[in-house]
Amino acid sequence: MRNSWNLLILSLITLAPDLGAAEQKDAGLSIELNSVETIETSCRISFLAENTHSADIGQVVFETVLLDNDQHVDRLMLFDFADLPKGRPRVRQFVLPDLNCAHLGAVLINGAETCLGSDETVLPNQMCTGGLSLTSRTDVELLG
Repeated sequence: MRNSWNLLILSLITLAPDLGAAEQKDAGLSIELNSVETIETSCRISFLAENTHSADIGQVVFETVLLDNDQHVDRLMLFDFADLPKGRPRVRQFVLPDLNCAHLGAVLINGAETCLGSDETVLPNQMCTGGLSLTSRTDVELLG
């Protein structure tokens, strides 16, 4: 019986590093393009973002490229997602003036222009762009 317990404990100890690696592997940011809505002569786009890192992000600004239905660049913008606390989903909305939502074919997250910790220290860019998971609930693609 004692050998069975030792074997069980040894098995759990050898599995523990793998569990930690799997947890770290899933760390990152997930951004979902949740809705695209025409408002007068503007297009309002809404994102659902979640930080799955073990630390808060104080501010992240993404360089974002808007592509039309033919995949031509319409404009390049900076989208300030502000703070993204760990483990708490946040909705961020942006109103794009003089843009018909029907002509928006894709949104490309081109990289992080700003990536700060909660104490305003500069974080490694990998914290904001590494492990970036992008999805869309709309007909507009979210690329990165």
